[in-house]
Amino acid sequence: MTDSGVLLIIVVVCALLFDYINGFHDTANAIATSVSTRALSPRRAVVIAAVLNFVGALYSTGVAQTIAKDIVPPALVSQEMIIAALIGAIFWNLITWYFGIPSSSSHAIIGGLVGATISRVGFQAVEWAGFSKILAALLLSPMLGLLLGYCMMKLLVALFGRFSPSQINNSFRRLQVLSAALLAFNHGSNDAQKSMGIITMALVAAGLQNPLSLEPHLWVKFICALAMACGTAFGGWKIIRTMGGKIFKLEPINGFAADLSSSLIIWVATAFPGLHAPVSTTHVVSGSIIGVGMAKRISAVRWGIAQQMVFTWVVTIPSTAIVSGLIYRLISYVL
Repeated sequence: MTDSGVLLIIVVVCALLFDYINGFHDTANAIATSVSTRALSPRRAVVIAAVLNFVGALYSTGVAQTIAKDIVPPALVSQEMIIAALIGAIFWNLITWYFGIPSSSSHAIIGGLVGATISRVGFQAVEWAGFSKILAALLLSPMLGLLLGYCMMKLLVALFGRFSPSQINNSFRRLQVLSAALLAFNHGSNDAQKSMGIITMALVAAGLQNPLSLEPHLWVKFICALAMACGTAFGGWKIIRTMGGKIFKLEPINGFAADLSSSLIIWVATAFPGLHAPVSTTHVVSGSIIGVGMAKRISAVRWGIAQQMVFTWVVTIPSTAIVSGLIYRLISYVL
């Protein structure tokens, strides 16, 4: 039997590795549109995204508490379960990153937690009401991104359509710096909290935190924010190419509409009282880009790429659940 302190250290290391990979895997969400429209150079865009990811990660902890209590009852959590969930999610993130496919780190870790829980205790141990609430937010948010992106683009065309393309591009190229910064902040505020919630679960399992108080410790918030910022600084250029140009050829006004729409949805999911829902930044941004493209014309969207992304989204949770369940079985034999 491995000492609980050693297991806790393994959990923290794995959670920070997941957070780091989440940062470079999802860097594209905040900066792909601004890089593809040349509103920002890649280097400046990555620096801005990294700094604001860090600041955003310290903004609130509501999503972290949702992760810590709404999928698995804290009393049933073990360190081995968390390690298995994290390894499954990391494996999926690396596979999709390698092939340049935008997938959801949120789906990956939630699928991992569910799979590890079922493997250890059984289906009855999963908080299906909480899981359903999280799943609904994950599924509805890209649809809302598509709808808001479409409406935002139509509104901008109605307001600025009388100006020449060069005037519009020059103005919105500058505005894109602001919209990219907002999106980076909101990405950090939602995504980094998932690792905070995971480490908090591990502290409860180790008897180092009261299960009635799931507020992450300050040191947990800081190291998770730092890990995501470092991952963001490393960057995920394969996914940037997909998000920035393969779905729909973006102009500055399109990038601004997509970024602003995504920021609004992620901010509401993160900060709205009583909601605090983990959402997939990848899904929301992709949905917004598709909506913006549809506002121009349906044929402007490269639907083959969009279908490939949707397929990846659909299979992420069951795939990571199966992988994490198998990893838990292996860990239980080894440890």
